[in-house]
Amino acid sequence: MSHLIDRRLQGKNKSAVNRERFLRRYKSQIKDAVGRAIKGRSITDIENGEKVSIPVKDVGEPSFGHAHGGVWETISAGNQEYQKGDQIARPKGGGGAGRGKAGNSDQMTEDDFIFELSREEFMNYFFEDLELPHMVKTQLTATTEFKNQRAGYNISGTPSNIHVLRSLRGALGRRIAVGGSARKRLAEAEQELQALLDKPVPDPGDAMLVAELRKLIHQLHTRLAAIPYIDPFDLRYSNRIKVPKPMTQAVMFCIMDVSGSMDETRKDTAKRFFILLYLFLKRVYDKIDVVFIRHHTAASEVDEEEFFHSRESGGTVVSSALHLLDKIIDERYGAASWNSYVAQASDGDNWDNDSVLCRQLLTNTIMPKVQYYTYVEITDGPPQNLWEQYAQVIDQHAHFAMQKIVTPADIYPVFRELFKKQAKS
Repeated sequence: MSHLIDRRLQGKNKSAVNRERFLRRYKSQIKDAVGRAIKGRSITDIENGEKVSIPVKDVGEPSFGHAHGGVWETISAGNQEYQKGDQIARPKGGGGAGRGKAGNSDQMTEDDFIFELSREEFMNYFFEDLELPHMVKTQLTATTEFKNQRAGYNISGTPSNIHVLRSLRGALGRRIAVGGSARKRLAEAEQELQALLDKPVPDPGDAMLVAELRKLIHQLHTRLAAIPYIDPFDLRYSNRIKVPKPMTQAVMFCIMDVSGSMDETRKDTAKRFFILLYLFLKRVYDKIDVVFIRHHTAASEVDEEEFFHSRESGGTVVSSALHLLDKIIDERYGAASWNSYVAQASDGDNWDNDSVLCRQLLTNTIMPKVQYYTYVEITDGPPQNLWEQYAQVIDQHAHFAMQKIVTPADIYPVFRELFKKQAKS
């Protein structure tokens, strides 16, 4: 067996480059894992990473070995089987020690190779099918924005952050504390010296005592003068910490048709649409409530599990969902404290008379209460009657967007319009 040793110096961020190469090599297995995670996860839990399992046979590396080719002369001690001139069969298995396969229960098997995708890597694979521009991917996967806020003082920092007043105040207190005893003794010595000098008739020993007091006074003055005006210990720096930018709260309404015509493929496309809107709102708002409304001939508010995995038979009455939406906004999400966003997904089937009522409800009642309303029609056929009625809402309300979706890549045009309008405001 030959061993190849790479003695090149490790470059900067080489591990990151190796990881990117590994992700490119096993892209198909990783995309399958991300697809399974999207179907099984909650909308509000989509931003976490994911563990990916790859079979060992897919991560095997090639190896070099010496095959027993050509003519070989060997000596077999204690040979009782071969005679001169006999031909020995080629050894099975080729050169090198191959990896054994689990042929029976006695052989050891190897576990699959498991590694974990980071949040950014997971989101990149999620966005790949949606064909989002790189700028939008960056905005959606970016971390929370922070702002600098003053938080007292620190004993270390950069010269530009020195707080002069606080440093001088600390220096003054230090000088008072350090020179307090010397200053008190100096005042006493000066009083004693003045008392001796004011005597009308000096005593014989006063001259020596005056000399000692003057010497002491000189020493005390020297000690006080040696106290530095400002010391590095006195310096105080303005301390700033990063705090999340204050955001207002928002509510996201997910409305979906669950009649018999909405199959699992269309529901999966709708879920990707709802996930993308949720990620967009997370970049703007700190607190987000998600409300799920499903409808066929009647509408009801349900949890996420029932919203995506239940299926009903029968016709479709979209206005029932809009009536329930209006009721929930009035009762729980007033416009004074909540920003309401609505995402509706349907295949477009609806009773003819009900589509007109839907347009009237949107135009006169719902649109004045919401920040944005997006409608996607998931179908590969011609536009339905609901589409024709909703198209009239755009002329009256600029914060209404609609898009026909055939594949997940068609979802983005709605959000391209959404991002453009946010940039103008």
